[in-house]
Amino acid sequence: MKQTLQLRLSQHLALTPQLQQSIRLLQLSTLELNQEIEQFLQDNPLLERDEPEGEVYRPAHEAMEAPGATAPEPDPERVESATPAADEPPESGGGDDEGWGAEFSSGAGPKDPDDDSDYGDIQAAATSLRDHLLSQLALTPLSPRDRGMVEFLIEALDDDGYLGQSLEELIDVLPDGLSEDPEELLEELQIALQHIQNFDPPGIGARNPKECLELQLKCLAPSANRELALQIVRSHLDHLAARDFVKIKKALGCEDQPLRDAHSLICSLNPRPGAQYAALDARYIIPDISVKKLRGQWVVALNPDAMPKLRINRLYAEILQRNRNGSGLSSQLQEAKWLIKNVQQRFDTILRVGQAIVDRQRQFFEHGEVAMRPLTLREIADTVNLHESTISRVTTQKFLASPRGIYELKYFFGSHVATDSGGAASSTAIRALIKQLVSAEDGHKPLSDAKIAEILGEQGIVVARRTIAKYRESLNIPPVNLRKTL
Repeated sequence: MKQTLQLRLSQHLALTPQLQQSIRLLQLSTLELNQEIEQFLQDNPLLERDEPEGEVYRPAHEAMEAPGATAPEPDPERVESATPAADEPPESGGGDDEGWGAEFSSGAGPKDPDDDSDYGDIQAAATSLRDHLLSQLALTPLSPRDRGMVEFLIEALDDDGYLGQSLEELIDVLPDGLSEDPEELLEELQIALQHIQNFDPPGIGARNPKECLELQLKCLAPSANRELALQIVRSHLDHLAARDFVKIKKALGCEDQPLRDAHSLICSLNPRPGAQYAALDARYIIPDISVKKLRGQWVVALNPDAMPKLRINRLYAEILQRNRNGSGLSSQLQEAKWLIKNVQQRFDTILRVGQAIVDRQRQFFEHGEVAMRPLTLREIADTVNLHESTISRVTTQKFLASPRGIYELKYFFGSHVATDSGGAASSTAIRALIKQLVSAEDGHKPLSDAKIAEILGEQGIVVARRTIAKYRESLNIPPVNLRKTL
């Protein structure tokens, strides 16, 4: 085949680096965005945070002046007054120390009297379960060998305070040379386990939930309720979990009221005694936007704490302005401008989408979940003239703070169920109705899924029984047989 040259014109979509960065920033959460910006700040010297106006960095030797010395007033001309726009060249003038070290020592200086933060209430570290048990072991008079056995079992406890392995299995991992008789080692471990089970909290060192509850009941004062609860835990715990009260009454020959009191006593016990000493991984949400009712209208505003404040470093910008040959700095200046513009565009898009969502879900903010209306990504995309994929990126891991709580923007979208009137009801509203019906039901005759579907059908909402079961399970509501009470 003969090779030839041909000219061909065609149109195709090209994603510029700026557009790719804009899309990437749009889908990041607030935490991920801050991490991304921190990386930019480390890599690009022309980019810096816009510190609050009026803060001036004072070196350490100036801060340690003699008492009574007054600090010099900051020069207004040396204080940054505004953030330069991304598409405007930096203004000339200003000192070399502008924008540097505004938060270099954020802990220095007197505390603001209006600050509600109480740093004194923050503890450095919580006591672990191991430390709590070892502190009690230190006060127990034991021989060095017995103390070593107890410490060995303490190390074998899980986070809930249970001994997950049998004593026979633990013998195999004991150090060699303790004893050649397995029966003697097993007896020593049983004695050590009894010492642990006498420690605080009650129920620690149990090998199963039944033993854990039994240990806690033995720590209570003797009473008729305690004895009945012990019988239930030892022989009828499975029946109690299934709420088969008829079999329990028939087996133990007790009346409703004593069984009800014993049931309440068992429910007051802690099946996970060691969990209170486990380290909690608290994750705090910083909402991107907030909504308030102003003059009868629900208005959305950006959260200033979630918006990173960036600007061009004036010192490097002036150097670049004087030296036109700095090609490396020129590219970094352009990248810094792109980032500032894309971050601003990201929050502008979140604000537009958030306002569109609030306008359509205003009844939710007025009356709660029962007033949630069906909403799709396409409806919001047509309103703000954006693509559905962009709406999906905006609403993922973005949060809204309202008088009713903090919600992810994805929460306001949901499927719909047809009604007899020809309209549609949101799945969130149906879940709220199910929750209301279950909370108001008679414990002696709880509502079945079919009965709930029938009640909703009387209200004009056509829902199948299996759909009710799916919504009930998503709300962590147990089935009808587990909701029955005495």
